[in-house]
Amino acid sequence: MSSGSSAKKHRLIQSFGFAYTGIRSVVMNERNMKIHLVISLIVIMTGLWLSLSMLEWLFIFLAIGGMLSLEMINTAIERVVDLVTDQYHPLAKDAKDIAAGAVLLYAIMSVIIGLIIFAPKIMMILT
Repeated sequence: MSSGSSAKKHRLIQSFGFAYTGIRSVVMNERNMKIHLVISLIVIMTGLWLSLSMLEWLFIFLAIGGMLSLEMINTAIERVVDLVTDQYHPLAKDAKDIAAGAVLLYAIMSVIIGLIIFAPKIMMILT
């Protein structure tokens, strides 16, 4: 193995470490991420209880993964804006509000996906 190949492998492993640190940071420090994780766990447990199909799991995991990822991007945008300025600026507010709006929009879409998948199954159980 050449030293260049070894250095590339080290950088790749190091980048995974940075990513893990970022995930850990947002999970430990962000209330909204904790809420998303609890809801995700409830959704997964409900999906196991209702024996979702492979296609239904695909949509559920896309919704969960997208939601968690978007929450992380929102947090990163908030942190960068806070790093750049600690004073009120309309563009800083816009950046934060737009990122939060993206999270809200995806959350609404995720709830709709959940309703489409879970509601008929739960209605069958209840009737």
